[in-house]
Amino acid sequence: MRVRPDVSVVVIAYNDAARLPRAVASSLAQSLGGVETVIVDDASTDGTGEAAERLAAAHPGRVRAVRLPVNSGGCGRPRNVGVERSEGRYVMFLDSDDLLDRHACLNLLSAAQETGADLVSGRCDRIFLDLPKEAKGRVRPWYPWLYEQSAVYGSLEENPDLLYDTLSTNKLYRRGLLEDGALRFVERLHYEDLLFSAEAYMAAARTALIPHRVYNWLVQDRRAMPSISNRRDELANFADRLEIHRRIDMLFELRGADALKRAKDAKFVNHDLLLYLRELRDRDPVYRARFLDLAAGYLAGLDPVVFETANPLAAIAAFLVREGDRAGALAAAEYLPGRASELQARLVERDGRIFWGAGAPRGDLGRRVLDVTDFGFHQRPLGELLPAATVTRLEMRGRRAHLAGHVLNPLGRIPRGARLSASLEFRDRRRGAGRARVPAEIVHEGDRLAWRAEFDPRTRVRPFGFVDPVWDVRLLVKVDGEAMAIRPGEPAGAGAGPGSEPGLRGVGLPVRPRLTRLAGDTLRSYITEGGHLSFTLETGDPRTRRAATAVARVAGSPPARLGWRRARRLERSMRRTLASSRTKAAVFNRILTRLPVRTGLVVFESHLGLHYSDNPKYIYRELRRSGRPVEAVWSYASSAKGFPADAKLVRRESWRYHLALARAEFWVDNQGYPDRLRKRPETTYIQTWHGSAYKLMGLDQPRMKSGPVSCRARLARMVDRFDCFLVRSGHDVDTLAKGLGVRAELVPAGYPRNDPLVNGTDGDAELAAEVAALRRTLGLDDGRRTVLYAPTFRTEPTGGPVTPMEPPVDPVRFARELGDEIVLLVRPHYLCRANLPPSAARVMRDVGGVPDVTLLLLLADALVTDHSSIMFDYALLDRPIVLHLPPDGEHATGYFDLEEHAPGPVTRTEDELIAALADLDAAGAAHAARRRAFAARFGEHDRGTAARTVVDRYFGERSAHGSHRNR
Repeated sequence: MRVRPDVSVVVIAYNDAARLPRAVASSLAQSLGGVETVIVDDASTDGTGEAAERLAAAHPGRVRAVRLPVNSGGCGRPRNVGVERSEGRYVMFLDSDDLLDRHACLNLLSAAQETGADLVSGRCDRIFLDLPKEAKGRVRPWYPWLYEQSAVYGSLEENPDLLYDTLSTNKLYRRGLLEDGALRFVERLHYEDLLFSAEAYMAAARTALIPHRVYNWLVQDRRAMPSISNRRDELANFADRLEIHRRIDMLFELRGADALKRAKDAKFVNHDLLLYLRELRDRDPVYRARFLDLAAGYLAGLDPVVFETANPLAAIAAFLVREGDRAGALAAAEYLPGRASELQARLVERDGRIFWGAGAPRGDLGRRVLDVTDFGFHQRPLGELLPAATVTRLEMRGRRAHLAGHVLNPLGRIPRGARLSASLEFRDRRRGAGRARVPAEIVHEGDRLAWRAEFDPRTRVRPFGFVDPVWDVRLLVKVDGEAMAIRPGEPAGAGAGPGSEPGLRGVGLPVRPRLTRLAGDTLRSYITEGGHLSFTLETGDPRTRRAATAVARVAGSPPARLGWRRARRLERSMRRTLASSRTKAAVFNRILTRLPVRTGLVVFESHLGLHYSDNPKYIYRELRRSGRPVEAVWSYASSAKGFPADAKLVRRESWRYHLALARAEFWVDNQGYPDRLRKRPETTYIQTWHGSAYKLMGLDQPRMKSGPVSCRARLARMVDRFDCFLVRSGHDVDTLAKGLGVRAELVPAGYPRNDPLVNGTDGDAELAAEVAALRRTLGLDDGRRTVLYAPTFRTEPTGGPVTPMEPPVDPVRFARELGDEIVLLVRPHYLCRANLPPSAARVMRDVGGVPDVTLLLLLADALVTDHSSIMFDYALLDRPIVLHLPPDGEHATGYFDLEEHAPGPVTRTEDELIAALADLDAAGAAHAARRRAFAARFGEHDRGTAARTVVDRYFGERSAHGSHRNR
């Protein structure tokens, strides 16, 4: 008597004889014993049917083969036949070009039995076979956030996000679910998975999710014939997808599931539509026009709420497709925030808000959907904003190449009076080592910039040959010293059809490779999938072409390819190893620290090299004022802007940085040098730190106490290098130093950055000039009072910083009720970014880019903060402080009861804060005694002499040669 299988795996195949055995092998190898494999061949013409029959003959009782007499043209019919011919209590589906995880059936069946679920879904991993096995991004989980932990749902309404995973292949179905509900795949339509999954989710009395991988979706982008679902260049493909969505709409409408329909439509906007829009530039004009007509027709029927619940940029793209703005829609679809993505859309400011598109948005819905003020385009540095550059001219005239184009100038961010310079950089894509720069002209032209370059490519661009066949182009622009690196190309929506910039493709620039002309003599232009201008190295002369072909044939032989791949892997591995922080630390610890110490060499660093600021800045200023002959080196993390001109600069983590630290007589910083570096005994590490503690620090933090031992060991390694640690009060000794585990000498000198808060600026002309210049830059000379808002660092639930940071009061309300009396300076934590709309410009200023907070404290007539340590410093000025705390329970754990010792009024709501700011004088007077007691308690050692104390104590009297006289 035949035992009924626990699971039937239905494998469908069409003209896939080569890969079918591999897929079936993954079913046969399941760790669950009772698995049946049913192969359904969709009338293949390449021997797939015969391969299926051989597999069935080789595994009788475990594999069965079914051949359809006529090809169905899709996946629905063969899957339905597979369900009908299978016998298992549960059913799974497998495509012949994919693989099951070895424990897929076992894990899914176990979950079904434990939870009683009709449908169990597990994680699917997309594996991109065109990428090397070690390449980052080769394995990409499919909607991994759905599968972070096990879950069971009684209905789809409990988690509508399940509609994002509409694959049928990573799921196990109870046969009763399929039979009782007559669930079958729609036939003669592609994307049958979407409808089938929606019906299955609705029919299942219980759905379970497991965090285990069950399915391997093997992706080969370069394959000559992509899978049916990936043939997005066929208009019928998109038409089928829309028809499937309409049928799902009918399903939800019949069930009265309006909320599920809106959730499904948001998924269509966030996922389905974007897939096509991001590939639309490569389609011909006829395809584009028909596609946009189809999409606009479907989008016109969506509930307007969908455009407000979908992801912002996806919603903008969908909305503009519906409105007929093709260029704006494609620019939104292609813009990827946080990924060095170029801004290709025009922006417009209306009523203090920023909108996507060149014209004013139409209607209330348009204003809400197209509002991108929160993206901060009006505030971001140009190098981060990356306005798109386009190429409008590419040609050879005689011996000279001529390139020209435009750079977008969104919101006029590049003013007409700005100092502009530009150059074109040609760069070898593979190795990145070959580079050539040619000068370019750049000027304002209307509401954008125009650029042009003219050069002889034979002398300016010299490929090596053979090893550098692809060259990319970047336009390097400097605006008042601020750099942008942009890849020029086609404008969004230009496409590859007859109506698109024909002069950008196939233009040859003659070059002379360094190796040999057999390697090529022409850089031929083309447009990448991302729409950027690039070049391939090729040969034009027929005789040279024949010789190059022969060379390429030899070079392309299996031994040569293998040798070349090994050489390239070795080169990359060596470069990665040499550039790694681990290698640098090893060389530092074993070799560089054996070099002699350079007397008088001081390495300064503030906030991990972020800028010239804080306590290290004021120690440096005192060293310079006192005339002590030291050699100062400052580290910088990304930009060298703002650092002192008379100091040597080294990039943090560079080899020069490690060499300077190894030979330094002194390290001076306020946070921590790389923890792998062992400080030599001859070097004195002056740790100034960057603020007294209210929040729990170091070993006092619960996450540190309960965390891995390695975290505590890392902290100990960093702290044990300190030779001295500056403290401001006994509170610092009992909290900050103890929490960090400091065993170094505690120096009760106060903070050098606070010396000006105690002494003022009358005796310091340089600092007075800095404060005055900052006041002018911020426009603070109109008689209004200045209030600084400086909250502490906050994190999202995911652990990342809260950014953008909103002002504590709605700007419109602030302007109406306080704007005539107060200017609010908004200072986010240095790891965060503020978000002030243009409408706030009259009453609020973003001062996140001011590196030295001491200057802002000197400017401010009052401070608004929360749990930030800035309150301990500002109290020294004896000016009003308002503590605007978050809701009860949030960030409430500290070393003392803040409300009991508050140096000013405590507010928790916008109304309370406005009331406190409206009468600052009364609030300041009422809390004067508490404020002075607060300053005395937490700043007892701040006497205005901290910088001098540190310099005298550790640098002593030095001769002209820099040696110590006392120490």
